[in-house]
Amino acid sequence: MTLNKLIQIAGIIDQKEAELLLASGVQWLGFPLRLPVNLPDLTEEAAAAIIRGLKPPACGVVITYLNQAEEIIAFCRELGASVVQLHGDIDLAELGYIKKHYPDLMIFKSLVVGLHTQQELLELVRCTAPYVDAYITDTYDPLSGATGATGKTHDWAVSRELVLCSPRPVILAGGLTADNVYPAILAVRPAGVDSHTGVEDESGRKSREKVERFVSEAQRAFRFIDNNP
Repeated sequence: MTLNKLIQIAGIIDQKEAELLLASGVQWLGFPLRLPVNLPDLTEEAAAAIIRGLKPPACGVVITYLNQAEEIIAFCRELGASVVQLHGDIDLAELGYIKKHYPDLMIFKSLVVGLHTQQELLELVRCTAPYVDAYITDTYDPLSGATGATGKTHDWAVSRELVLCSPRPVILAGGLTADNVYPAILAVRPAGVDSHTGVEDESGRKSREKVERFVSEAQRAFRFIDNNP
């Protein structure tokens, strides 16, 4: 699976929403599950049915705060997932255990801008790079304490520095919408982008119009970078 020009949409509610995203050109679908506070968008059984039904190059990404290697491995196998996004703190020993015992599992590690300083994030990259396949940024909300799906942007200069320093691909997330994804990609030059609440309508479901515009704008930005390296 290539991570170049990745476009991920997270927070899938049901099969109908998954089909809407696939029809709109989204190949990476994110499923937040086993969260510390918020309720998941769908049951684990429903998520497993969607993930197992995806045809390559489409891929389901399990987004979780689990931090014990054996539990993460068992959960991903249960869901039929080959990609996991680890959103909480996790010991290096646990990451090493996953890579040793489940080498086919692709690992995205979150980098939450605002929760940690830029220097702390760079140090996290230095320590974890041997064990992960990519990083994904997000934005800390000091008012709610949330570290994901906040709908808030962060200082893209921090994410740009992470892109420049990381030996692994960096996916940009945090408050991205169809209106700002183009300038965000030009500023950060990430390997991919992710949106959750930024492509939803008032009901909390994904909006076809917003998703299609998001995909179009992201692809336009990636094409510009290809032509202007």
